[in-house]
Amino acid sequence: MDELTLIGIGTGNPDHLTQQGIAAIRATDLILIPRKGDDKADLADLRREICARVLEDDSRIVEFDLPVRDASGDYLSGVSDWHDAIATAWSDAAATHPGARSVALLIWGDPSLYDSSLRIAGRLSPAPDITVVPGITALQALCAAHRIPLNEVGAPFLVTTGRRLREGGWPTGVDTVAVMLDGGCAFQTLDPAGLSIWWGAYLGMNNEITFSGPLADTGPRIIDAREQARAAHGWIMDIYLLRRAAT
Repeated sequence: MDELTLIGIGTGNPDHLTQQGIAAIRATDLILIPRKGDDKADLADLRREICARVLEDDSRIVEFDLPVRDASGDYLSGVSDWHDAIATAWSDAAATHPGARSVALLIWGDPSLYDSSLRIAGRLSPAPDITVVPGITALQALCAAHRIPLNEVGAPFLVTTGRRLREGGWPTGVDTVAVMLDGGCAFQTLDPAGLSIWWGAYLGMNNEITFSGPLADTGPRIIDAREQARAAHGWIMDIYLLRRAAT
């Protein structure tokens, strides 16, 4: 593997793929597609659909089973070990085609925003030349779905995780917070007074779900909808924006 291209493919709509992304897929020797188990088969299916649209055949596609993170111990140590295992899985998958010098991965959303593909790529040895093709992020798709701007006029915003929001509470210095990677609805830990929420799941996909409104009223609806959707599909990817009324 002399060259590795990380191609952002958007949040679930094959039309999110850019012309740059299409050219990168066609130019690479090998495309790696991770399998995350039957419950998340939709994620691999989307990647297959994109490749079917762009490529004349599937001879350059290699699928591999994505390692599972051990969540029983320290979070950061567990993530580090997991990233090592994924880097090994990438190398092993690429090695099945020893003549392939350029390899690509189709990255959900964008490789630069709460995605670890660049950090994992840094663990490859020998290190390949890395190219990044940007994609539409879940944050962009959320704002588009709700037809809202991300920031207030001249005001900052913060992008964080559910774990950080739950442990640290509302961040200082901002009235707008975008929350990603939240499997436990951390907004429940906040005082809802004066807070509004814009939430979306499966953004860009046919089964997209959105809710918005005052957190006090909308939060319980989101929790119920989230549980039902996860039970129906076996997985869920969601994101939300919280905004505090100016004081």
